[in-house]
Amino acid sequence: MDWVTISALSSAGGTLVLAGVTVTSVRSANRAARVAEQSLLAAQRPLLVPSRLDDPEQKVGFADDVWLHVAGSSGAALATDEGFYLAASIRNIGTGIAVLHGWYVYPEVRRGTTGHAPLEDFHRLTRDLYIAPGDTGFWQGVSRDPSIEEYAAVRGAIEARERLTVDVLYGDFEGGQRVITRFGLSPLEDGGRYRIGVGHHWNLDRPEPRER
Repeated sequence: MDWVTISALSSAGGTLVLAGVTVTSVRSANRAARVAEQSLLAAQRPLLVPSRLDDPEQKVGFADDVWLHVAGSSGAALATDEGFYLAASIRNIGTGIAVLHGWYVYPEVRRGTTGHAPLEDFHRLTRDLYIAPGDTGFWQGVSRDPSIEEYAAVRGAIEARERLTVDVLYGDFEGGQRVITRFGLSPLEDGGRYRIGVGHHWNLDRPEPRER
């Protein structure tokens, strides 16, 4: 009996067993890390919807001393010779802080099936807007360039009391998990107020929750 050969084979077998255990352990650790990462992301994920009807009214100010008042589940719009102003009362039903990044407005009704505008076409917000999880806040947008085509179209829709559609771009407090939520604004009878509703959500940094 060749004890040297037996010893070598035993060592090789032990090494293979140890390698298999190591691979299994690494895979298990990777799965645990992915689960932990997904749990962390879910804990800081925002999701915006219209606020409730009984939520308090909010006063939204702009840099040029223009003010709009938005009641619960409502929006407001104003068009002047200097530009147009928009605001809406919204609620974060997600589990993380919502940081608003930008917006895009359509002077008409737009369905979710039409898709959203390219991100480079969105208006970037010039002030930081945060909405805590489970809390209400507001979105605001303004365009002060009457020379562009967008201004004439949106102002015409506001003055004619027609429906508007606004896509709001936002994400978590680390700048990830970006979402575009489409809000529809339907004019009410009293002045420049609108009732708002949510039409669609697009995930930009993670898979969509539904099949296309």
